Amino acid sequence: MLSTIVFKPFRSLAVLHGDEKINDQMATRGRAAVVVLGDIGRSPRMQYHALSLARQASLEVDVVAYGGTNPHNAILENPCIHLHKMKPIVFRSLPKSVNIFLLPLKGLLQFFMLLWFICVKIPPPDVFLVQNPPSVPTLFAVTLASWWRSSKVIVDWHNFGYTLLALSLGRNHILVKIYHWFEKHYGRKANGSFCVTKAMQQELAQNWGIKATLLYDQSPEFFHCASLLEKHELFCRLHEDLIHSRGVQDCISCGKGICEGDAFAGNTLFTIQDGGEILLKPDRPALIVSSTSWTADEDFGLLLEAAVMYDRRVSAILDEDDSIDDELLWMDISNGKRYLYPRLLFVVTGKGPDREKYEKQMKKLHLKRVAFRTMWLPAEDYPLLLGSADLGICLHTSSSGLDLPMKVVDMFGCGLPVCAVSFPCIEELVMVEKNGLLFSSSSDLADQLLMLFKGFPDGCATLKSLRNGALTKGASTGWANEWEQQALPLITEVISEKTR
Repeated sequence: MLSTIVFKPFRSLAVLHGDEKINDQMATRGRAAVVVLGDIGRSPRMQYHALSLARQASLEVDVVAYGGTNPHNAILENPCIHLHKMKPIVFRSLPKSVNIFLLPLKGLLQFFMLLWFICVKIPPPDVFLVQNPPSVPTLFAVTLASWWRSSKVIVDWHNFGYTLLALSLGRNHILVKIYHWFEKHYGRKANGSFCVTKAMQQELAQNWGIKATLLYDQSPEFFHCASLLEKHELFCRLHEDLIHSRGVQDCISCGKGICEGDAFAGNTLFTIQDGGEILLKPDRPALIVSSTSWTADEDFGLLLEAAVMYDRRVSAILDEDDSIDDELLWMDISNGKRYLYPRLLFVVTGKGPDREKYEKQMKKLHLKRVAFRTMWLPAEDYPLLLGSADLGICLHTSSSGLDLPMKVVDMFGCGLPVCAVSFPCIEELVMVEKNGLLFSSSSDLADQLLMLFKGFPDGCATLKSLRNGALTKGASTGWANEWEQQALPLITEVISEKTR
């Protein structure tokens, strides 16, 4: 649970700066507002900000965001954090050409709703911490509210909103150009900024005139390698979701009898309970996890193509007849026959607009050794899944080329090695052949799967080496330490300017 995060002892801003005046004012007006024009339950970085503001900066925190997905329990249980949930504005079942013309209307409605919350519904904060993107209408609304309420503004740059809009409209579209101007103009009005990569920090400084503090994403302490007991209990909870393939028979949903043994209490697809001892099955499939928001900046077609290639290449390497009956192969596996290359079970977690499209494509695949499952996990189970997996896959390509996928940070926190799509900034996070691998095509990824899982589970030296590197990377620092070193000084400085 998130409530187990180990933070350093709380220290007031005054203690950090030796200023009793600040301490007195913080005691009466110590308040921050975290603003997210999105689902707070799917905004982990902003949740961690809220926790650090409450715990490490000793502030009262108002979170203004959309509802939808429950945030971590630590957010809900912290008496210093107050959630204010807005209702999303959604136009459904309209053609794309019509939606383009409705974008300004949607932005206007969001603007007035957000303004009502941050100007009226919450107490006056000393500082607004706003997530970007989205930039429209968030930056303008927060700028106006900060003037009205005599507050300061800090922008946390996760990416650039205009580049995300360009994915659907193109870089030369007039709305993208207007968005770019808006984002740059109001971003420069903030009193401080955070960003997620060195490349983004340089871009903001050189081309936007914005000095940003680099605050790398880090995983909290509840991301860790799962114990055998944690794995077993998780797989027991997920058993039905894992073995049922939603209408398509595959190497996991079994065919005749392949999973009958797993139906008994104490056994799962990956583990078996022998008396009081829990063991990993030697013939288990390799578990590969990919988490996603199912958006246009992640091409899951690459993963599906790589899965098909893996399946066909294994058959070719083993010199299997194409006409071999799937049921016979699966029965051999069920009876304990070991192969040089394992079955692969891809579990894709997350919610988003493209999920249904890719699920339909997954169902059309006819694969002997690969299966897919999609699911949304509770906040407490997601870290356990990462900590129980054998490999993570990241398909994030970055619309700007300047941000880093937080999902990889979480994977490293669990000691999970990663295969990630290559783009300019990714090597700030993924160190090739140390904690992960990079690929540029589906063929590259298929080759990596063959190399990493040859001899699974006992003969995978490269996979074990990458796992050790991921463990080292995940243990190097944590969110609380990173936040205290990089974020707290800026928060302190901005609030102290307000009190002068």
